[in-house]
Amino acid sequence: MSALAPARAIARHPEFRRGARDMLNLSLGVAAWGLVTGVAMVKNDLPVPLAVLMSLLVFAGSAQLTAIPLIASGAPIWVVWATALCINLRFVIFSAMWRPYFAHLPRWQRCLVGYVSGDLNYVMFMKRFPDAGPVPEQLPYFWGGVTMNWVAWQGSSMAGIALANVIPVEWGLGFAGVLALLGITCSMLQDKATWLACGTAAAAAVAAYALPLKLNILVAIAAAVAVGLAIEAAEQAHRRSRARREESTR
Repeated sequence: MSALAPARAIARHPEFRRGARDMLNLSLGVAAWGLVTGVAMVKNDLPVPLAVLMSLLVFAGSAQLTAIPLIASGAPIWVVWATALCINLRFVIFSAMWRPYFAHLPRWQRCLVGYVSGDLNYVMFMKRFPDAGPVPEQLPYFWGGVTMNWVAWQGSSMAGIALANVIPVEWGLGFAGVLALLGITCSMLQDKATWLACGTAAAAAVAAYALPLKLNILVAIAAAVAVGLAIEAAEQAHRRSRARREESTR
């Protein structure tokens, strides 16, 4: 029973409810995305048990939606893995940004945090706690948000898997999924750097559209990462230059 005490304390913390409430406003888009993903897995002839397992273990909607057509088309496994890996590279950046907040946690807790974290959780968490460094309110807020996100995703994904054979294609769920992804993406465009990286990725994806096996997605990701790294390097150089100028004027 004592092992459950920390979990109960987190769930009863006011910040847990605040995190869940903040994610509740976004859960409709997450649910639409999850429903589309569940339907897509079954419609692409993925067995139901495997679709359920993929939803629970992978827990990465963009990677799932990208990998499913590749699997269905018989793409080489290395292409499937490479595509999913490139799409999820953003979580490396998220992990680096979360390090000042969660580095003090035991390894198993950090692994659990990595599994349940999502794009919107990252955005909402950084808005709530812009100053790096651990404080007691952070972990309850994080778990409130990721719990709401996980429930919204898994519930809608399981519904899509269960109802895939009775949902007509004419409903245009694929377009609904695109709209959900677009809404989530737009919520993450907060500065010039992200807008520039997004625009570069879109242009690269269109320019490389003729490539087979949807490799234009890999091209778009590589272009966006390159632009992001270049912007980050330029900003660091600018900060160092400004620091030197300020030091010289003292």
